[in-house]
Amino acid sequence: MTSATAELAAFAAHLRFDAIPAPVVRKANDLLVDWFGSAVAGHGARPVEAITRFAQSMGGPSGPSEIITSRKRSSPYLAAMANAAASHVAEQDDVHNGSVFHPATVVFPAAVAVAQALGVSGKQMLAASVAGYEVGIRVGAFLGRSHYKVFHTTGTAGTLAAAAAVGNLLGLDARQMQHAFGSAGTQSAGLWEFLRTAADSKQLHTAHAAAAGLMSAYLARDGFTGAAEILEGPQGMAAGMSKDADATRLNDSLGKRWATAETSFKYHASCRHTHPAADALLQVMHRDRLELQDLAQVITHVHQGALDVLGPVVDPATVHQSKFSMGTVLALVAQYGHAGLVEFDQHFLSETTRSLRDKVKMTLDAEVDAAYPLRWIGKVTVQTTDGRVLHGRVEEPKGDPGNTLERDEITAKALRLAAFSGGASRAEMEHAVKALWSVADWPQVSALLEPAL
Repeated sequence: MTSATAELAAFAAHLRFDAIPAPVVRKANDLLVDWFGSAVAGHGARPVEAITRFAQSMGGPSGPSEIITSRKRSSPYLAAMANAAASHVAEQDDVHNGSVFHPATVVFPAAVAVAQALGVSGKQMLAASVAGYEVGIRVGAFLGRSHYKVFHTTGTAGTLAAAAAVGNLLGLDARQMQHAFGSAGTQSAGLWEFLRTAADSKQLHTAHAAAAGLMSAYLARDGFTGAAEILEGPQGMAAGMSKDADATRLNDSLGKRWATAETSFKYHASCRHTHPAADALLQVMHRDRLELQDLAQVITHVHQGALDVLGPVVDPATVHQSKFSMGTVLALVAQYGHAGLVEFDQHFLSETTRSLRDKVKMTLDAEVDAAYPLRWIGKVTVQTTDGRVLHGRVEEPKGDPGNTLERDEITAKALRLAAFSGGASRAEMEHAVKALWSVADWPQVSALLEPAL
């Protein structure tokens, strides 16, 4: 019998643009524009600049592929590395709920870099990106909840997602793609321990995943072999990284159920685990016309994954670490109606924010936990200073497929991200985003931003 890994590899190798339903193509284009905004937002961020300097020092002064934050050129490998780091620092890149995986930040950096090097069309790049999304999402779901407790799924499953996208662009056959998966899987990495000390590792996770996946695909094209059953083999990823892996999730309705279309956008500039509670708190405050001084305590009813990731962050010391603090996020939301880049940058350590932060508690909720990760329900209990107990509930946070961002909202978000980082002028960003909305018509993938003079 054909293994689940082999079937998934064959799907990724053979996928072509004409086989993808029009709504899925449209969603892939939406996700590309959304990712581009996050990539530009990485401009100037210290961890991103460090990885970009490394990438540029390891390559020559030119190359076929674009480094978005510096507008310089390099090899596909190094450009993918730099752009993957850049697009994950603002915490505004997309997420797939069921796999708890951020596809864009590992798929698009690799796909764009290789597409620019090969001179392929926009349609080819979109098809390859969908292949990457479908593989990465399924691998993340396969590895399960126990994996995510310790491992950052975007760094682990993301390595195979990048390999799938690049392998599709390189024209790998099914067997070669399976070898690429084997090489990618043996390099999968990313541990949550960095959050405890506000380390920079999250950007390294995505940089490594995109670059290692790209390398794996190129090596497979050159005859390099990888483990045939890297996912479900007795010494494969599931054996070493999971206690609840389910191989049926790897090839679930391939070509019929499009996981790409299930991907969510991020509205708040914070860890996605904070979004359901943030939206539920906003619901209560608007419905019951509450002001800051009315909040005595906010109890957030969360799933175990939120406790695992957010629990260690009790006194955030940096802007990035504060995005993993439930109390900080809800304090900003209560003050400003959303938790955006400016709010984090200017107010995460303010006296008002810290005071509100300490009024927020997390508690495990059986209903929310049972629904997770397929559904991310937001539930809060608000105790007011005048003794009332109020409840809020959100079935789908802003950005989920049933409560999605429209194209004008995605454009506006990209413009905000660029304005915050200074990575592009408004005119440059408007021009680039307008062009990207028609990427399927591009005969050849070229620079997304005008190069540096």
